Amino acid sequence: MASLIVVDYGAGNRVSVVNAFRALGIEAKPSADPGEIRNADRVVFPGVGAAASAMERLSQTGIAGALRAVVESGKPLLGICLGCQIILDESEEDGGTKTLGLISGRAVRFKEEKGIKIPHMGWNQVSYPKMHPIFKNIKSGSDFYFVHSYYPQVSSEFVFGETVYGTQKFPSLIGKDNLIAAQFHLEKSGDAGLEVLKNFSRWDGKC
Repeated sequence: MASLIVVDYGAGNRVSVVNAFRALGIEAKPSADPGEIRNADRVVFPGVGAAASAMERLSQTGIAGALRAVVESGKPLLGICLGCQIILDESEEDGGTKTLGLISGRAVRFKEEKGIKIPHMGWNQVSYPKMHPIFKNIKSGSDFYFVHSYYPQVSSEFVFGETVYGTQKFPSLIGKDNLIAAQFHLEKSGDAGLEVLKNFSRWDGKC
């Protein structure tokens, strides 16, 4: 039976992610064991919190190396929220934090702008410059739930979804090969979020 692991590194929303999969009838197991993560058939890398403390935890536990091994193996990996930022080379958060380097880019903070609040919190649209398989049956412009102050800044080749906040357009869905990551919370995004998680559970890791 195929195994789906939700990485447990003390960064918040893992229980909600596990429960979302189980609502779909899909068994998802939280795990902090690097070996179990490395050997899983597919992995979800969620997170809520700050980049520096998360990276410290990932490095100390060996989970950072396990995540790199999953990507190198070609098995599907899904990042959510902080898990979308930590896959980049670095983050501006906490005075600058070196991160996993799985996709070239950096997490940057929203610019202060009249009429918007930071963090960006609530429902917002995601449009697709190009379609990704895990968004099958989800219309471009669908609403998803966001809670974040930082976002991924990457080359256009890695951008599968974009969102506008104030006057700022930012990548909200990024990916490379068998790695895909959403800045928004799929587990809090109603039917659309559940549909994406279901698609991920069936995705073969190829675009």
